[in-house]
Amino acid sequence: MANLLVTGGAGFIGANFVHYWAAHHPSDSIIVLDALTYAGNRANLGGLNSIEFVHGDIRDTDLVKTLLGDHAIDTIVHFAAESHVDRSIDGPDAFIDTNVIGTHSLLKAAKARWLDAGSGMLHRFHHISTDEVYGSLGPNDPAFAETTAYAPNSPYSASKAASDHLVRAYHHTYGLDVTTTNCSNNYGPYQFPEKLIPLFLLNALHGRALPIYGDGMNVRDWLHVEDHCRGIEAAMLKGRAGETYNIGGGQELPNVVVIDEIIRTVDAAFAADPALAAAFPESPAARGGSTAELKTFVKDRLGHDRRYAIDETKAREELGYAPSRTFAEGFASTLAWYLANESWWRPLLDRPKG
Repeated sequence: MANLLVTGGAGFIGANFVHYWAAHHPSDSIIVLDALTYAGNRANLGGLNSIEFVHGDIRDTDLVKTLLGDHAIDTIVHFAAESHVDRSIDGPDAFIDTNVIGTHSLLKAAKARWLDAGSGMLHRFHHISTDEVYGSLGPNDPAFAETTAYAPNSPYSASKAASDHLVRAYHHTYGLDVTTTNCSNNYGPYQFPEKLIPLFLLNALHGRALPIYGDGMNVRDWLHVEDHCRGIEAAMLKGRAGETYNIGGGQELPNVVVIDEIIRTVDAAFAADPALAAAFPESPAARGGSTAELKTFVKDRLGHDRRYAIDETKAREELGYAPSRTFAEGFASTLAWYLANESWWRPLLDRPKG
């Protein structure tokens, strides 16, 4: 039995992980620590009656120390982060505060509890990071491996790179038992509708423009969030202390291909279920048209990385990890979830932007 502290557990990936871990490790204790900023949502943890939720900030080192001691925490799973590139361009300060200072606060608390106190407790600090720390690839460059040099290009990715280095330093300097996973672009249930897939899906339902940056040929590797949770689980249970593992979805696709798959799947859903036309009358698909009518090309984002790709050889060979679904399969299930959970996303559309 393990006692987990999950930071950012009311966010998109964190909440999916809490659902996953509770289902697959029912005897473990889970404490969720989340500041409930704009993308945090208690509703993401609905139905999880066995967990304990703490509303707090990871930068509060004393609070984290108390939680680690009071609950005999032996595992920290660190999701809490500002993560939207556009927001980091407009306001980078919050990214430094949460991603760098917040991660350091957690590391200090973990060191104090697990090492300085002389408890001798077996422990693990698992840090979730991103492939964006590696920078941008050319069309023929090899995919990112764990040995790829860091070259972050946005305030977001720079702040995550800094947090990765801090985690590594606390292992090599102090002996903290850490692992890190760098993931590709996630999608799936509970994703806040500022990210490409939920934004485009909900815009399609409401007949709003689908804004495509530049020429739409920026390439990303797409990872269903449940596959990501499986990769994190494997790294936590099988990963070697101090090591980093890249977790990908094996679906390297240009944005326009992703958007065309969203369009195809939404149009097919309306054709198969006439009730959708009544529920979402503003969608072009509701009147027999195509969601493709909504495609709109807009000015490219500042410093927009051209291509990301993941080499997951290390995770496959050491952890036994492999993604389990294609993008078409993963998006079809994601669309089904959003259509079945309007009560979850509807309030988010009405929430003032923060």
